[in-house]
Amino acid sequence: MELPGLAFPVWMFIFFCASVDGYPSGKIREACTSMIPCHGSSPQLLPEHTITVNATEFKPRDNIEVHLSGPDFEGFFIQARDAEHLDSPAVGSFMLGDRRLSQLLTCGHTKNSAVSHTSKAKKKHIKVYWIAPADAPKRVQFLATVVKKYKTFWVKIPGPIVSQPNAASPTPPLHTTSRAISTSHSVSYLSKPFNTSGCGSMKFCIRNPSNCDPESASCFFLSFQQEKSSVFIEMSGPSEGYLAFALSHDQWMGGDDAYLCINEDHHVHVSTAYLKGRSPPVLNSENALEDVSWRLVDGVLQCSFRRSIRLPAYKGRFNLDASYYIFLADGEASEGGLIYKHRRQPLITNGIYNVTGLPQDIGGSRSPQLIKAHGALMFVAWITTVSIGVIVARFFKPVWSHSFLFGKEMWFQVHRILMLTTVMLTSISSVLPFIYRGSWSQQAGFHPYLGCTVMALTIVQPLMAGFRPSRHAPRRQLFNWFHWGTGTTARILAVVTMFLGMDLPALDLPDPWDTYTMIGFVAWHVGIDVLLEIHSYCLVRKVEVIEDDRVQILQSLTSAEAEGRLFKQIVLIIYVCGNIVFLTAFLSAISQI
Repeated sequence: MELPGLAFPVWMFIFFCASVDGYPSGKIREACTSMIPCHGSSPQLLPEHTITVNATEFKPRDNIEVHLSGPDFEGFFIQARDAEHLDSPAVGSFMLGDRRLSQLLTCGHTKNSAVSHTSKAKKKHIKVYWIAPADAPKRVQFLATVVKKYKTFWVKIPGPIVSQPNAASPTPPLHTTSRAISTSHSVSYLSKPFNTSGCGSMKFCIRNPSNCDPESASCFFLSFQQEKSSVFIEMSGPSEGYLAFALSHDQWMGGDDAYLCINEDHHVHVSTAYLKGRSPPVLNSENALEDVSWRLVDGVLQCSFRRSIRLPAYKGRFNLDASYYIFLADGEASEGGLIYKHRRQPLITNGIYNVTGLPQDIGGSRSPQLIKAHGALMFVAWITTVSIGVIVARFFKPVWSHSFLFGKEMWFQVHRILMLTTVMLTSISSVLPFIYRGSWSQQAGFHPYLGCTVMALTIVQPLMAGFRPSRHAPRRQLFNWFHWGTGTTARILAVVTMFLGMDLPALDLPDPWDTYTMIGFVAWHVGIDVLLEIHSYCLVRKVEVIEDDRVQILQSLTSAEAEGRLFKQIVLIIYVCGNIVFLTAFLSAISQI
């Protein structure tokens, strides 16, 4: 099929590179250090917007209200830095005042250390809260980047400087307080983070990622320790809103016994709840929990409490001496304590467990097995078998032209086997989400629509190939164009669909791993395609240079064919090995979520 081989790689390269220089969603981690938006123009010099704070002094763990205001603007980026070293990493963490206009970002190793916009909607005022870390520098200055329009923006607008009154003195110890939280029991502050001491020997622990340390800012931790007729429970994780766990008879939300630690105006409210279907949890007015303690430091929320193994007087509370699936979730909460749906899939244990039985130290999965299989099969099909099959069909016709099976050329048989494998893997994979959901997902955006389109094109391709005209038929060229166009469209849509699917809650691969891996594969495929195109062109030119001598033509064709065969086979081996590397990295990432 003599078609413009560079069309697909050029199309793919333009598609994936054309939209990386704007950040309407506010996810601008690439600008964490410079605070400069990639808008291709120079920043303005005289700022129109101002930053104000409600205090000029702070102590570690204090909260300072920060305001950004001025004429209408579309985007913004706020950080706090050491006033003596403004090029140093961001200091402290933030909490949001309005989650519709602003969102938290992680710059460097500090979670929630920056705030940015959520959309291009016009805004005049932003309010956030800065939380001073335990190791805060003596003086801290707030900086902001503001985007008025795409080409009009200001970088690192200087804000007020806040300082510690007695920086040299040791950090004052956390004090203990009491506060009514829908119960008569006292509430205290935790003086230090949890640890894994006793996990698997004296207490039942769940960790995500597996074997992580709850002192780490990225570790979700849940433990149960039986003490006579009660169980002491610890829960910890990075969250600016809430942490929750639930006991369930199955792996679906609904009819579950839940426990929540909610960040309410920088204080943690611990409550029991009942989960009814997929609706928000119903918080209980009565609370059967004792010895409630909490801690909120550097974006990590921790709480602990005790409850009796059996609570017959409290409706909806499960007995803790039975076996259940255990859910662990996190999400956002409003200033009034209203909680929102978790943005990503909760961690769910792979089996049922009795938390008062044999102590264990286990993990769980944030992605159902069927969804993992769906992603893995699609990746194998559209990153491995399709890509190799297309390379073989495009460049190996003159190299593998000898008969192989059933009198057909070797290149054709290899191409057909790989493409039929793709059809089989795609068909199986497409059914799995419907088996898991039981219906069409209304919350998956464009992903299922594009996926069904890819599935339809995948089925059309072999049907079309079954009716292809003979090699010298007048309509063969028309068939070639339709076959190429349908296949190329399916490949592009498949890659786009995988991009969208990687960020869905049911899979939610770690960002930016998924984006970089897919862009890396596209660049890898385009590079190999271009290399083989250049090589084919050079061989043709080599023959044409000596076209006046018939003997030399035959000799050059023979040598060129031999040279081309060896080069193409080496490139194909390298390409297959590269695809295996991408596939291994993807499957490894899936297995860990």
